[in-house]
Amino acid sequence: MSSDKTALPPSAVADTEKRLQDDSNESPPRTGTAIKPQHRRLHDPDVTFEEYHYYALKTREEEKNSPPAVPTISIWKALFKGAGQPETDEPEESASQTEERSNVLNMNLANRANRLEITDEEWVNASRMMRTASWGACWYLITTDILGPYGVGFALGTLGWGPGVALYTVFGIMAGYSGWLLWKTFLGLDSYQFPLKNYGDLAFRIYGPYARHFVNILQGLLLLLVLGQVIIQNGQSISQVSRFRLCYSVCCVVFVAVGYLIGQVRTLRNYGWLANTAVWLNLMVIFITMGVMAHSPPNYAISVLGSAGSAVDPSTITPDPKTGVYPPVRHYGGLPDSKSLVGSLNGLLQGVFAYGGAQLFVEFMAEMRRPFDFFKAMWGAQFFIYSVYLIYGCYVYHFQGQYAYQISYQGVSRYGWQVVGDMLACVSGLISAGLYGNIGIKVFYNNVLMDLFRAPPLTHKGGKILWAIIVPIWWSIAFVVAAAIPDYFGFVSVISAATVVQFTYSFPPILALGYNIRLYALKTSKGDGFDPTTGTVIRQDTGLKRWWRGLVNGPWIWNILHVLYGGGALATAGLGMYAAIEGMIEAFENPQVNAFTCVSPLDLSQVSS
Repeated sequence: MSSDKTALPPSAVADTEKRLQDDSNESPPRTGTAIKPQHRRLHDPDVTFEEYHYYALKTREEEKNSPPAVPTISIWKALFKGAGQPETDEPEESASQTEERSNVLNMNLANRANRLEITDEEWVNASRMMRTASWGACWYLITTDILGPYGVGFALGTLGWGPGVALYTVFGIMAGYSGWLLWKTFLGLDSYQFPLKNYGDLAFRIYGPYARHFVNILQGLLLLLVLGQVIIQNGQSISQVSRFRLCYSVCCVVFVAVGYLIGQVRTLRNYGWLANTAVWLNLMVIFITMGVMAHSPPNYAISVLGSAGSAVDPSTITPDPKTGVYPPVRHYGGLPDSKSLVGSLNGLLQGVFAYGGAQLFVEFMAEMRRPFDFFKAMWGAQFFIYSVYLIYGCYVYHFQGQYAYQISYQGVSRYGWQVVGDMLACVSGLISAGLYGNIGIKVFYNNVLMDLFRAPPLTHKGGKILWAIIVPIWWSIAFVVAAAIPDYFGFVSVISAATVVQFTYSFPPILALGYNIRLYALKTSKGDGFDPTTGTVIRQDTGLKRWWRGLVNGPWIWNILHVLYGGGALATAGLGMYAAIEGMIEAFENPQVNAFTCVSPLDLSQVSS
């Protein structure tokens, strides 16, 4: 080896081996001088980018030759699946394969001593067995997660026709591009030997342990808050259906109690079937509310509680003091009130929140049999979602104008149709909430319980028991956090600005930038790369020179655009936080309306008094 080359990792290999010996009191089996992937620590910082990338290319080549997953399980079996029932149409296993599957699934792989007994084939098969979702199931998962068009009419009312349509179009395109960036980096770093499980793992393999901890904490907070937001939204629906005779806090608790049951579904492959139901329920609500809005006036009574007019110009929803007649429906080509920056920014954040599903994309890909097919699910779902958003949002704004309510089906004036919309959306929201709870618990389980406390994997009997215990605790915490905030509209804005913007618009270009720099810094023609036999990584140089080469030798124009894209997203998040905080300050001046009381936020007579 020439003197200008750096062979990695002699010291890293020695350090890692020493830690293995300290934990297991035995030398790990070796192939040459290489440490096998299953003998590594969980989230081992000594694994290099080159090693991750080598095994990723190997896995992608194998997946190209595998048939696509075609689910054959019913919705009923998704909730109450008996033991041993197949989840896909794969060929039947032999007796030895069944025994191997049982042995691996019943072994606590979080314990490194157990992993020392696993062969290379068993390790790869254990990873492969966790990937069962098809791209069709993933399409439903993405659509269920992102499809929430009920606030689009409200957002258009705070922004006007031109800015509203333009921003939803731009946000939709950029959300799709962000998903494409996550897909590319995932394919380059995920493998059967080193499976990627969540967003934090992706950050770890590009930027290191601190990035992983930051992303995991933020993602866990996001999923907890979004779950809380869904609980509050559907608690309002139940209270409206009961005509406020049922205590508002009880309405939320009822929703949470049902969530304890649906949260027991562990795999995203099973959630694909539930998501199918949720998508069609959402479409039913859309069509019903469109028909009702065309033949009835807006719900004037609750417009002061969360309509577009209340956010940007309260005078447009104030009835005449003499006649009690409300102002006519009004539309704007541009911003309704250029001086109302806070109102417009909050409307913009509703648009950002609408596309905020990228925080789950890595988790979706991690459970797909062929992650390469994710781009079909992602682009198909994004196009469908964008079309629904614009068609439905423009329709609501056309008929209701400044009276467009932040949850559109609660803004219809006929009680009977309010009930229909509330109940259908409640079932759909329950499935969505189950999805957020599912991913949130997995982030906590994989990165806290397994990493720090060596909890068994979720395929293990002990892991299943822990999951059943954690689900009600997680849902209860989400309810308590969300219930303490007296302003649903402001709550959504805070979630959007502080977390959703980051995962959908800030982090993807930042991750893609780091991935490109590391990838294009490799001089493969001069021998750079990973040798699986010796475990050696060869690099021509290190430090700033290497980083600079990766920046300018790759798609440097795109690298610069990624810097600008990420910076612009962070600036948007900053402005959004300002608007959200201003709105929350005003809401907390009258903090009596929250989910710990019996007064519903939609009960105008009680709220006013």
